[in-house]
Amino acid sequence: MEIKETRFLKSAAEAGGFLKPERPMIAVCGRSNAGKSSLINMLANRKNLAKTSAAPGRTRLVNYFDFGQFWLADLPGYGYAAVSHDEKARWGRTLDAFFAKKEDIRHVFLLIDIRRDPSGDDLQLVDFFNYHIIPFSVIATKSDKLSRMRTKERRRAIAQQFGLGEDNVTIVSSLTGEGKEEVLSRIAALL
Repeated sequence: MEIKETRFLKSAAEAGGFLKPERPMIAVCGRSNAGKSSLINMLANRKNLAKTSAAPGRTRLVNYFDFGQFWLADLPGYGYAAVSHDEKARWGRTLDAFFAKKEDIRHVFLLIDIRRDPSGDDLQLVDFFNYHIIPFSVIATKSDKLSRMRTKERRRAIAQQFGLGEDNVTIVSSLTGEGKEEVLSRIAALL
């Protein structure tokens, strides 16, 4: 699959602003600072389509992007401790409202930093996807931070902790481009 043109569509803070997709919708979710915006930029072959930040918790809205053959929704990160309880609750409501329209979602990519074990929030989200029959796969980001051997070990450990096969965990690095073609092939198969 080749991505030729991408553009930002809109941001939405609540269900009333969510877009009804005109094309298949792929959602990207995960903890704050897991690399969601970097993955979107890598797939788009652009540096600043999705705003990135070294500080976690910057994406607070659902951001929609048009990738031509599909739309991509960048969801707010979760699990960041340095925001208020009210802000965390608002993010939780936004995620709940987004996933309530599961018929609009073709697939979800759950991102996790390959160096970290899945958090309670990550595991709870996978239970939610399984319970509500929302198709998903896991993308382990930031593989450039580890050796090849350590990357293989972490992939196996992450798959086991989520109760998945290793083939359901894709290794990516937005820095090196590792995994980009595998993610695009997965999207092409979903379309």
